[in-house]
Amino acid sequence: MRMFSYKIARDYGFAPNPFHGTCSLATCKPHIRKSAAVGDLVLGCGSRENDRTGHLIFAMRVTRKATFQEYWDEPQYITKRPNFRSSIAHAYGDNIYHQDIPGTWIQERSHHSFADGTLNRDNLERDTKTSEMVLISTDFVYFGRNSIPIPAHLRNFNGDDAYPNVRDYRSRFDDRLIAAVDRWFSELPRGIQGHPINWN
Repeated sequence: MRMFSYKIARDYGFAPNPFHGTCSLATCKPHIRKSAAVGDLVLGCGSRENDRTGHLIFAMRVTRKATFQEYWDEPQYITKRPNFRSSIAHAYGDNIYHQDIPGTWIQERSHHSFADGTLNRDNLERDTKTSEMVLISTDFVYFGRNSIPIPAHLRNFNGDDAYPNVRDYRSRFDDRLIAAVDRWFSELPRGIQGHPINWN
């Protein structure tokens, strides 16, 4: 089992998307989406931008890994498609990429398109170039604005730190720290525990 830990600057319930019974990471963090495997832990942590440095916003154990096209095509994930006529949770749906013509991506109107629904090519390139994989979990906790501090013993574990004091993400940790984080994760509640930080 590997562990990936990264900082979240903006939390709208889009990346990650914890709604409709699963937590999914379908946009942003392409290197994590490419490298993480079923069974791995992913920690999304607070940042200076949201005044939650050292906090946990969400954690998930990857239980499924799917391509963008699989994510789009499978009926169980239709509720993850953006729907601006429904709730705010539906509006931030992350199931936004698919191909009608092989090799040509369609970006649905979403948090990653422009406001009028037109293609945001920068976001499309960032989301699809390195990885077209989606991480999905039914074993997760999402705290959002009710984020909790990462315990002190996981912040200074034989000189290692579960919090990612780097710009992008960390994936190299002492196996004993990963085991300790896994034990902590097993004791946390499951499901949605708070609204996204950036919701009004």
